[in-house]
Amino acid sequence: MQEFDVIVIGGGPAGYNSAEYAAHHGKSVLLVEKKNLGGTCLNAGCIPTKTFLYASKMYHYASGAGEAYGVTAKDVTLDHETVVKKKNEVVKTLVQGVAGGLRRGKVKVVTGTAKVSREGEKLIVSAGEESFAGKDILIASGSAPAIPPIEGVKEELERGTVVTSDEILDMTEIPAKLLIVGGGVIGFEMAAYFQEAGSKVTVIEMMDKVLGANDREVSALLQQELEKKGVTFYLSSGVTKVSKGVVTFTRDGRIDVAAYDKALMCVGRRPNSNVEGLAELGVQIERGAIVTDEHLCTNVPHVYAIGDVNGKAMLAHVGYREGEVAVNHILGKEDRMSYDAICGVVYTSPEAAFVGMSEEQAKGAGISYTVKKASINFSGRHVAENGMSSGICKILIDKERDVIIGAAIMSSYASEYIYSLALMIENRIPVESIKRTIFPHPTVCEVVREALFL
Repeated sequence: MQEFDVIVIGGGPAGYNSAEYAAHHGKSVLLVEKKNLGGTCLNAGCIPTKTFLYASKMYHYASGAGEAYGVTAKDVTLDHETVVKKKNEVVKTLVQGVAGGLRRGKVKVVTGTAKVSREGEKLIVSAGEESFAGKDILIASGSAPAIPPIEGVKEELERGTVVTSDEILDMTEIPAKLLIVGGGVIGFEMAAYFQEAGSKVTVIEMMDKVLGANDREVSALLQQELEKKGVTFYLSSGVTKVSKGVVTFTRDGRIDVAAYDKALMCVGRRPNSNVEGLAELGVQIERGAIVTDEHLCTNVPHVYAIGDVNGKAMLAHVGYREGEVAVNHILGKEDRMSYDAICGVVYTSPEAAFVGMSEEQAKGAGISYTVKKASINFSGRHVAENGMSSGICKILIDKERDVIIGAAIMSSYASEYIYSLALMIENRIPVESIKRTIFPHPTVCEVVREALFL
């Protein structure tokens, strides 16, 4: 039986990054992936949706938004089938890049469904007819779209009139009426693309706000932007039945209906914690997620859980960092996972980005805070490229410590400069020190400095 220092189960961002990281530090590494390297992020999530959204932005500018700048075009169309083809090319290129990185790191990759077990003191991972021994195992089995227990959903999924975020990215036709159940990030991005591409989009959300626990004010502003483009939102509304092109839902104490050609279920994701053998090993699982500590250790020695499967924050960039923390623990390096400054981005146009605490969370934690808020129109570059708009940069400051604890932005390029605020939060940089920092001009990011001086 071949033995490895580290065996990684799952080839998504958490898995492949930790495998390469461990190999780079001299460990012999095996990676077991049952389907495709790259996981949800590369194959059916982050990367495919960004390809879609970039296509819609180009179409938006070419079909009239550029006229104010003297740029006009005739007979502009968006060919969705071509967009899907381009998406597939991008995915193929990036997956090949992941495979190449693993080869360069001399990581052995095995395709198959993993099963874990123990033989004496040895941890064993089996895939097909092969079995391997590992000193340490990293479970990085990811997540899958959650299927809500709504009447008719199972039957309509089988018919293909209801889809999840996996299937919608392979559809080659634009539905005339697209109904989205769930107003989180995935639902928002799909609403933005398909509305631009020609669908009449309706979003039904159970909560009284969109975008989950993210800042309420910025979430509402982004909702308004999509409403201007024709998307209909029903908040505080619960879907009770889906059947043959009609969804039944409750809102304002009454029953309502809406028609659809395709319905997209976007009610969250569930951890893939049903790895065979985990229960027999005694790995603790709560509400479907593998329980981990600050080092990503499970309750079973030498078994770690990283990425979506531990349910902490289902984001690729969080999985990257969790994998590094877990490997550092294996290497004996002092490191621990912090979730205080996790960035979240909605890649619509305009973009929205969030990091740290929202106002609601700060209030719930009993923190005495102040809000600094600046219009994005303080940014000369933003106005030059977009005109006047309703975007804002909102920053929460802990009054006692004089450090930033949260931020929310709606602007162009928000995804590219939210990291600077994450750095400030994670490293507890004093606000007065940030004010003394020279921001480049003209940039959109200098709105951060403008907000702090208000």
